[in-house]
Amino acid sequence: MTNISKKNYSLITPVVISAAVALMGGVANAETQASLKSDSNTNTSEIINSVGNDTLIEQEQLRPNAVSQNVTSVSQLSDVKPTDWAFTALQSLVERYGCIAGYPDRTFRGKQAASRYEFAAGLNACLDKINEIISAGLADKVSKEDLATLQKLQEEFAAELATLRGRVDALDAKTAKLEAQQFSTTTKLRGEAIFGLAAASDGVSGSNGTLLPPGGADRTNTIFSYRVRLNLDTSFTGKDLLRTRLQASNTPNLGDALGVPNASRLSFESGTPNNTFEINRLYYKFPIGDSFTAYIAPIGQTEDIINPLNPLESDSQGTISRFGRFNPAIRIASSGNPAVAGFDWKISDKVSFQAAYSASNAALVTGRGGVTGGDTKIIAQLVLKPAETLTFGITYANAFTTGGSLGAGLNSSTTPGFSNSEFNSNTIVGSLIWDVTKKFTFNLWGSATFIDGKVASVSQLSTTNTSWLASISGKDLFAEGDLAAISFGQPLFTSSASGAVLGVIPNFVSLTSPTTPYQLETFYRFSVTKNISITPGVFFVFNQGSDSRNGTATVGVIRTTFSF
Repeated sequence: MTNISKKNYSLITPVVISAAVALMGGVANAETQASLKSDSNTNTSEIINSVGNDTLIEQEQLRPNAVSQNVTSVSQLSDVKPTDWAFTALQSLVERYGCIAGYPDRTFRGKQAASRYEFAAGLNACLDKINEIISAGLADKVSKEDLATLQKLQEEFAAELATLRGRVDALDAKTAKLEAQQFSTTTKLRGEAIFGLAAASDGVSGSNGTLLPPGGADRTNTIFSYRVRLNLDTSFTGKDLLRTRLQASNTPNLGDALGVPNASRLSFESGTPNNTFEINRLYYKFPIGDSFTAYIAPIGQTEDIINPLNPLESDSQGTISRFGRFNPAIRIASSGNPAVAGFDWKISDKVSFQAAYSASNAALVTGRGGVTGGDTKIIAQLVLKPAETLTFGITYANAFTTGGSLGAGLNSSTTPGFSNSEFNSNTIVGSLIWDVTKKFTFNLWGSATFIDGKVASVSQLSTTNTSWLASISGKDLFAEGDLAAISFGQPLFTSSASGAVLGVIPNFVSLTSPTTPYQLETFYRFSVTKNISITPGVFFVFNQGSDSRNGTATVGVIRTTFSF
């Protein structure tokens, strides 16, 4: 560039300005994306995202033929003023050669930086325009000095122009290949695999009546298990979601191993430890207007539409225990992945109302099942956010469950001696999430469940079951992506009972839980990479099954989660 005379500087300056047009026209955007895609470290998901709907829309707005072609005077560019230092040069290119067009909104945006490739592309655009003028027999409009300078510039940037063309061609080839081989234009495949190492003991040695096997042996178990999920997430409008989830697992119920079902279960237990893929979710969530979201699921759960109001609820990245995830209103009548329909109505920025109806799977067993005959539940929740750091929730659930169980998989979910009974239950929950600081969060929920038990449609018992949990968590304490938490609470506990079952239990008060159970949990999750996290943790269940004779369960866990 140093061999160009001063008299031609007036032309070089406007050509420099024209390079910005290339950037606005999308040529530089294409070159940059080509460079990124050629990086061997770029993964497939990034490439898929680069050709997603939003990116395609952005490219449509920036590509060369989207640039305004109706600007004939520099005065038509809204962000160029006569006092600008480049006004005269830009005026020459616009009015003399028609090289500069600008954005469709008639802005020039001349303060953007330009690389040599962008400069070369802008120069090429001006050369093409001048060639058009010469071909049209209007060569007298182009001075010999201008042609000489442009020829020198063309030679100077010949290598950049050739490289740019090659990179754009390579990008076109990769895009075409991706479009031909991609999984779907509307569906994204997401996966998650959990490897879990857990050791559990009930802490009981010696004989304690009938609660231990013969000889009073201590129940101690160490397992290494897995759970894998594949989510097929489809969107037809960009705002809706059709999810199909495949799942397989061999993670068992540790409570069964320790002799007290439901007392010490892991958060990532699937409920089907048989190494067989199953459809674990099938639902469609879509907006109706700007503030209403509908949810319908042949195979689903109410927590998909009812906010659990627990920042630690994730079974792969949060709590390591089942009890630490959801309150009883969400857990009750949730066994077997029922069919669910519901909605989330955002009344305002501070208030939302959610509701759902769930019913057990459609299989009809001895006249029960379907959408009304088996386990059913109606749940509603009001969420209030009076401040950015404060969230309150009030939840109510009315459920009908069979088999003498609440269908919750929690402590005291099943009542002994009532396997043929039906439960009508009403549950009320209050929840709180308080972001104490940017790093630390306190959350709390408390619940009361009022149960009316019936045998042969005749009321026989009434119980009140309570539960609560308090947690404090800290994120990014030592590194970005880390999460530490400690929780303490009371699992579901039968605090009072009354009634009788004729010929079976003369006074039901004897079934009141004799000892209050408690659970203490702590864990620390740290991110190895963006897609791998490891969570060591431990939780203790005191008075398992609401009986001190069962001892204290100690469960240590190392959970490794891979997401892709």
